[in-house]
Amino acid sequence: MAGNENIDTEELATETVRSDVKSIFRKFSENIWDIPIGHIPNMKVPGRLFVSKHLLEDIETGTIDQIANVATLPGIQKYSMAMPDAHLGYGFVIGGVAAFDSEEGVISPGGVGFDINCGVRLIRTNLQKEDVVPCVKNLIDELFYNVPSGVGCKGKFKASDKELDDAFLHGAKWAVESGYGVEADVEHCEANGYIEGACPSMVSTKARKRGKPQLGTLGSGNHFLEIQYVDEIYDREIASAFGLEEGQITVMIHCGSRGLGHQICTDHLKELYQAVRNYGINIPDKQLVCAPAQSREAQNYFKSMLCAANYAWANRQMITHWTRESFEKIFRRDADDLGMDLLYDVAHNVAKLEEHIVAGKKKEVYVHRKGATRAFPPGNPEVPILYRDVGQPVLIPGSMGTPSFILCGAKDSMDISFGSCCHGAGRIMSRMHAKKELCGQKVKENLEAQGITVRATHPSVIAEEAPNVYKSSIDVVNVVHELGIAHKVARVLPLGVAKG
Repeated sequence: MAGNENIDTEELATETVRSDVKSIFRKFSENIWDIPIGHIPNMKVPGRLFVSKHLLEDIETGTIDQIANVATLPGIQKYSMAMPDAHLGYGFVIGGVAAFDSEEGVISPGGVGFDINCGVRLIRTNLQKEDVVPCVKNLIDELFYNVPSGVGCKGKFKASDKELDDAFLHGAKWAVESGYGVEADVEHCEANGYIEGACPSMVSTKARKRGKPQLGTLGSGNHFLEIQYVDEIYDREIASAFGLEEGQITVMIHCGSRGLGHQICTDHLKELYQAVRNYGINIPDKQLVCAPAQSREAQNYFKSMLCAANYAWANRQMITHWTRESFEKIFRRDADDLGMDLLYDVAHNVAKLEEHIVAGKKKEVYVHRKGATRAFPPGNPEVPILYRDVGQPVLIPGSMGTPSFILCGAKDSMDISFGSCCHGAGRIMSRMHAKKELCGQKVKENLEAQGITVRATHPSVIAEEAPNVYKSSIDVVNVVHELGIAHKVARVLPLGVAKG
């Protein structure tokens, strides 16, 4: 999902679909559609869209063009991919995946987005639905009060320059060592909650200024804190490994790197505009600015991008701590007694250097996942030991008021999609259009009539995130399940939502 800090720059979705959309694609197999090389000049690989015939109807013309445009970039491997929740973004589609050779390829900020490491984590509890329903309003009010949220909001934690650098370098690990959580939280984050190689000196003064007051804040847009309950179990063996059962209360946290990530992306786009000219890279869209992967410009961006990614993991970790405190206050029990363990945390917007099999050979590639979730299979050494026999947990938020899903990475994911999965429902209506067409107060009333408590800083936030501005999360998840990218484990439904 595109996050709070990139509302104006990422949300470019059109509302029109060209009548001959299907004629552009070639059906490769059920739920796989290809854009052939030659659809536009200089394509080096085909485009590949993982989508059902039904969801194909919602694909915008601009989304098709962006998938094809990415296929022209130097060193791209296999395909320019798009997940079933794909929609128009900045340069790359939101829901896009592209891997580039670590030597001959490129690194592009458009393949990560402005909200670097916008991501989601899930906390499980030993509470049951009936324990929470009577006090859900008080609980949402406490979370809304305890976790700062809203556009440009400032946190209650005042970071020093050293603490900011520590967050850049060590992410969730720094937050835990500073008293915001427990060691097991780090073990259950993608990449253990931080990626080595971050370089704080690459972060501008302006980015630091934006990041310092916002550490430990939720933000706005589609960022949220949601109290949920497990409504259905699809795979009881894997659900048991994940510690899930029907009726159980879970908490989902969705946010990213706030203004810091947006500023880092903005800063380096300027440098990379010039790099495209200097290195003679021919791009069909100026939003695809990039640089050779090992160049100074690309590595400067990559090292600062890692700072924002690690900051985002620290941010979600601090919010986790305050979420636990909120539950403790309402239920008057210790978080340990409430069983508030972190199930997992995944990044949605990040570029990572990974090893994959390409044309039968191991190769290091920079995998750009933008609005896409890592979905590594059973046995992969990067999956936490507790889950290694079944596969990495994959967390797919629905839209406000609709189901979210817990999946696990499946054995074919590495071959099909560089170990990548969808990340949410995917917008079909822009925020601007939603605010014109919908009344936030009425959306709130409709949700509360369904038993879902909603708190937000402004009714317009509710309008732009209403359930009907998104695709069906069920339809999106079924595609990746049927393809063998990730298997459905459980479905959770909302009881209460706190938004910025």
